[in-house]
Amino acid sequence: MRILVLSYEYPPVGGGGGRAAQDLCQVLAKRGYELRVLTAHLKGLPRQEALQGVQIIRVPSLRRLAYKAGLLPMSGYVIAGLWAGLHLTKEWKPDLIHVHFAVPSGALAWALHRVRRIPYVLTAHLGDVPGGVPEKTDRWFRWLYPFTHLIWKDAARVAAVSEHTRQLAQALYPVEIQVIPNGVDLTSLDPGTIQPGSPPQIVFVGRFMPQKNPLQVVRTLASVKDLSWKCLMIGDGPLRSEVERTIADYGLQERIHLTGWITPEEVVAHYRESDILFMPSLSEGLPVSGVQALAMGLAILASRVGGWVDLVADQSNGYLVATGEEEKYTTFLSSLLSDPHLLLHFRLESRQKAKQFDLAAIADQYSALYEGIASV
Repeated sequence: MRILVLSYEYPPVGGGGGRAAQDLCQVLAKRGYELRVLTAHLKGLPRQEALQGVQIIRVPSLRRLAYKAGLLPMSGYVIAGLWAGLHLTKEWKPDLIHVHFAVPSGALAWALHRVRRIPYVLTAHLGDVPGGVPEKTDRWFRWLYPFTHLIWKDAARVAAVSEHTRQLAQALYPVEIQVIPNGVDLTSLDPGTIQPGSPPQIVFVGRFMPQKNPLQVVRTLASVKDLSWKCLMIGDGPLRSEVERTIADYGLQERIHLTGWITPEEVVAHYRESDILFMPSLSEGLPVSGVQALAMGLAILASRVGGWVDLVADQSNGYLVATGEEEKYTTFLSSLLSDPHLLLHFRLESRQKAKQFDLAAIADQYSALYEGIASV
């Protein structure tokens, strides 16, 4: 079966949603599916390349940063993608389209569907749903929302990466939506023998932007500075300068290391040396960073929002903190740092819980969707 994958973000460009699309593409390619990905170009990347059995085509989009895309680059991707997609679908003739992100990629899928009559599967990742990431997208959806209904209505099948994302979308779009979470390859992501570090290493992974709340990480670590720990903050973004200033204000320059934007493989390598994933996000779909952390056996300290509720069994493999109770980050982190036995128990429980997100099972669910559409 030939599948055209549309995703305006695809590694090394973008965040967790793009990585989830990449992981799924690679396992489907191993199963014999023929896949081509149409994504946004970034300076320094080849226009076309084949990776892990997947053909990647990058179209001009005016995108300038790997970790950030405004409305103009998103629109550029749709316009350039439509031109490239019309030619590609005419010559290659895919059996269906799998689109990640209702906005902006969904607009491209809908247009290609209307012209070529190719059915499409839509996967929603939260930020593409009105209200999912309000601080980031509310201003866009004020005028985009009326134009999005057809994207959801005309999809042959719709999936959401978490129950929170599904419920949010279901309230706005009267279509059937099933939950298919982001998955990880538990064979390649194997932590080996799990043993807490000395000192324990805490890791934050994400864009340095208000949604991910990186400043809360620094403030909480300052409140436990008398305990033994070290920290990696992986990522980049508009809040980086403020994060660096806050680290300096608390005198934590020797204990908190900022890696900048690194590859997914480097993130996993750092997970292998870490003990606790600390993610005080203000909103979240089903973060790939969190699923990978489960697979690598990290205890998780996170906010009680979105997909973190799916990943953390509270007081079993981690702790969840409700909005307005930020002081509990200090309480829970202190418990994990002060009790090696508790930390080891949580880490072992995370590895067990990761089995719920086995990429092979996730690929099975999408394969069933594809075959169901093909048989109609």
